[in-house]
Amino acid sequence: MTTKQHKEIHLANRPEGMPTNDDFNFVEKEIPTPAENEVLLKTLYLSVDPYMRGRMRDVKSYIPPFELNQALVGGVLAEVVESNSDLFEKGDIVSSNLSWSEYNVADAAKLQKVDPTAAPITAHLSVLGLTGLTAYFGLLDIAKPQAGETIVVSGAAGAVGSIVGQLAKIKGARVVGIAGSDEKIDYLINELGFDAAVNYKKDSFKEDLIAALPNGVDVYFDNVGGDISDAVMKELNKHARVTVCGAISSYNSVDGDIGPRIQGQFIKTSAMMKGFTLGDYAKDLPTGVAALTQWLQEGKLKYDETIVEGFENTPEAFLGLFKGTNLGKQLVKVADPAFAKL
Repeated sequence: MTTKQHKEIHLANRPEGMPTNDDFNFVEKEIPTPAENEVLLKTLYLSVDPYMRGRMRDVKSYIPPFELNQALVGGVLAEVVESNSDLFEKGDIVSSNLSWSEYNVADAAKLQKVDPTAAPITAHLSVLGLTGLTAYFGLLDIAKPQAGETIVVSGAAGAVGSIVGQLAKIKGARVVGIAGSDEKIDYLINELGFDAAVNYKKDSFKEDLIAALPNGVDVYFDNVGGDISDAVMKELNKHARVTVCGAISSYNSVDGDIGPRIQGQFIKTSAMMKGFTLGDYAKDLPTGVAALTQWLQEGKLKYDETIVEGFENTPEAFLGLFKGTNLGKQLVKVADPAFAKL
């Protein structure tokens, strides 16, 4: 295998505003050879996620920026095709943060083995992976929803928001989603069981939002920021909790994010706002996976995936996140397993 070539996707430029295909570069390299305690992995699926846009900027953050002319890194589902470790054998399916490459060599100790009998393997990049766990800890640990409370979720038809709403329903809350098309509104109400949903692209958005919130807002799970969040903040109840998970509305902003001053609103309502990343819960991830797996197997959780076929289409799949083209988790299918018995 070491004589064969494979492709990687490198960051060619640091985008100003919305990224374009010119900001990505496909580079051909030799397939690497695993050393002792390493495995050679064939990429099956890539996860593309909004947070990756922030890593394209050379600024201080909770995680280092991507390096120019180096492979981008994200969630990967892969098959072991060669193993120099006792931990894995050929045909095992694993997940990890790996390069956007058709093949990777990885330290076996840093990989998570995927049980293909627990759920379809792609679930480990969505409802049982980064996005599902983000929803789990961001809602249940930070917001602590109570039965009868009203929970508002922005980006509600996305990978995180769709799980947040369902978890809130499991806890007995009333759930109002915010999404960007009538099709997504219908999906949230009739497929996922949200109590109400509002289309933020309609001219009547603010009026529709107020109508959907006769009892105000006890918890706001914020995935988008911007004008949408400005509107929700005005409806906060006493002791409301705001979980700040994402701000996708500003990720491609050139001039920075500008909005109203919210301190007075939080003083008047004794509300709490807290941001987080999943890394804050690194030690607790197994607990989250176990709970999500149980709810999934009991039929209490549904999830959707938007899957783009072909490694060459990865940049387009990433750019689609900022156009709202995905329903649920956005994935790229790179290859079928060659050895796994699924």
